[in-house]
Amino acid sequence: MRILIVEDEFELRQAIARYLRGMGHAVDESDTCRSAVESIEIYEHDIVILDRMLPDGDSIKMLQQWRKDGRQIPVLFLTARDSIDDRVDGLQGGADDYLVKPFAMEELTARLSSIARRRTFPAEPIVRIGSLEVDQGRREVRREGVLIPLRPKEFTLLELLVSRRGRVVSKHQIVDSCWDEAREPMSNVEETLVASLRRKLGKPTLIRTIRGSGYMIEGTRENDA
Repeated sequence: MRILIVEDEFELRQAIARYLRGMGHAVDESDTCRSAVESIEIYEHDIVILDRMLPDGDSIKMLQQWRKDGRQIPVLFLTARDSIDDRVDGLQGGADDYLVKPFAMEELTARLSSIARRRTFPAEPIVRIGSLEVDQGRREVRREGVLIPLRPKEFTLLELLVSRRGRVVSKHQIVDSCWDEAREPMSNVEETLVASLRRKLGKPTLIRTIRGSGYMIEGTRENDA
């Protein structure tokens, strides 16, 4: 996923970012409401980790404005306040879940996964394209019934291609989905990632290169399980 962390406590924000990047997620960072709004306008995030109190205001007001504007991006609220009223305020303000500081990173990722499943995955999240089977719920991939171990970014890329099957996915879309602002802009990491995924999926090749445009996954989708 591409995740935005909005947290003004530098060490905590950095610790969360390192942990999530280590799991293969793309992570953007903000420390104020203003910079969070700018990031939301520029990038397409899958989820936001949002601290309650920021230097330029209460982030609940910002979240309420997002909801009024029709932005349905999932939000996990972080708060040092553990009263019932504070939790209710966050949920009524538009948050999907909340987490009270201090917390364990394992609990944070469990909450993020739960929100992602509720918001993103269909009831039966298995997609088949020819001999390829992609289980989005378990994050498992099989071809001809054989399990194919994929790294997190490889699975993210495959999900992107499968979700847009029959359409070209540009290099820019791959970068936005799999990397964050910390990535070197001139590197060819997306080409390396595509080559690695193509090699692991085996023959015949499912991923076509569309010269000058990007990539497309080939094959006819069968009925979802």
